Amino acid sequence: MTILIIGANGQLGRELQALSAEFPNLKLVPIDRSSLDVSDTAAIAPFCNSIDFDVCINCAAYTAVDKAEQESELAFAINAEAPERLAIACLAKGAQLIHYSSDYVYHNQENRPLLETDATTPKGIYAQSKLEGDLRVLATHPSALVFRTSWVYSSFGHNFVKTMLRYGAERGALRVVNDQIGSPTYARDIARMTLKLIQSGKAAQHLGLFNYSNEGVCSWYDFAQAIFELSGVKCKVEAIPSTEYPTPAARPHYSVLDKGKFKAALGMDIPYWRDSLRDCLNLLA
Repeated sequence: MTILIIGANGQLGRELQALSAEFPNLKLVPIDRSSLDVSDTAAIAPFCNSIDFDVCINCAAYTAVDKAEQESELAFAINAEAPERLAIACLAKGAQLIHYSSDYVYHNQENRPLLETDATTPKGIYAQSKLEGDLRVLATHPSALVFRTSWVYSSFGHNFVKTMLRYGAERGALRVVNDQIGSPTYARDIARMTLKLIQSGKAAQHLGLFNYSNEGVCSWYDFAQAIFELSGVKCKVEAIPSTEYPTPAARPHYSVLDKGKFKAALGMDIPYWRDSLRDCLNLLA
């Protein structure tokens, strides 16, 4: 099978490529911005028509949560219109589309793991654009597969883990919020899960919307403490409330994802977040 990876230079796109040797039956075709800039949404259909593929994995996303408040047009172009255009192009070719979304789309007041059927009340441009992308993909392509995930990090790119390691080494003391609760998720686990589903044929059998994140729950403060503990970096971390770290875009206070639907339908084990964090840190050591 030929797998088109859109946004191949991002965290998830690079993790997919790093795993290619584990999936010799899948031909991965990485497409970066130099080949297709999805913000130019009119270019998507001609590009897809020019190449043969069986599955398109859309890793392209606008992820600058705070900057999106000033770049709403660009955020919606990349997070909403581009996925819809990809869905239309894939449908026309008879190819499946796999797309990724965010825990930010929920942002409700439920203090329990969030279900795919829960109300979505996104706050901020980033969250609104991601939800719009979900809705457009699912409404456009009956064979699409959408995964909502959370707190993604990797040994590639810019992310919380690498920022903490850098700040910890430079400053020796940090203040991190402890009243935002979720599940850190290793991009390599998302990538491996996706490729396993494609290779096994399950991706074509189980369609629609699924939550996926690593197992376990923590705050950003807990996450930072674990990063320093497992990496051996000496850094004092002070827990603070979100009110002491205001941001242009609101963050969900509780965004733990319920993965019962994923487990029941797809029957795959999900790694615990600290185990995956250790794997990632070993690569960065």
